[in-house]
Amino acid sequence: MKPEHVTFPCGKLNLEGVFFGVGAKGPLPAVVICHPHPLYGGSMNNNVTHAIAGALATVTVNAFLFNFRGVGASGGSYGGGIHEQQDVIAALDWLQKRPDVNPAKLGLAGYSFGAGVVFPIACSDERVQGVALVSPYFEDAQENLLSGCAKPKLIMGGSEDQVVSTDTVLLYGRQAAEPKQVEIIKGPDHFWNGFEDRMAKNVAGFFSGLFSKNQGM
Repeated sequence: MKPEHVTFPCGKLNLEGVFFGVGAKGPLPAVVICHPHPLYGGSMNNNVTHAIAGALATVTVNAFLFNFRGVGASGGSYGGGIHEQQDVIAALDWLQKRPDVNPAKLGLAGYSFGAGVVFPIACSDERVQGVALVSPYFEDAQENLLSGCAKPKLIMGGSEDQVVSTDTVLLYGRQAAEPKQVEIIKGPDHFWNGFEDRMAKNVAGFFSGLFSKNQGM
């Protein structure tokens, strides 16, 4: 898994990202992975996002991490979770143009705040095949989309999460339209320290199954 540091446009802004190509003969599926809350230290250099990228490589799926506007070397400033949705669209725009990426097999993954940002895009953007939501922190507007979003979705939480409780994750699972997978992993809190590999393996398995349904990898 070779990291490639890149800059890509989002309107008048430039955002920074890292593309993790698996190096296999392509074009191959790819997943954009979005980080937790910028105002609480969230960035693409996060244990959860990097664990997912590493696990995706094991199932021959490219990964793209990036910093939301106002984080690290990305231009602009915090956009309340709304303007960040444009950042996700820009990441998909950039990703689908790569010759080593199959534009028909794109996914989104988000952790905490990042899950709330990616979910509306996953539901509305026809390029997105499915979405993984890890410890999803939803505002009301995002939560209200659950019952009407027919994209394949993985909703995952930790049993000791002090921010997004098990009851909340299970509620989201009940509200969500099919197809869906809902998983509670015993042990981890909101930060997944020490449980990254198990979480990431489940996310990679979700995308591997999703992308292999049609025409193989």
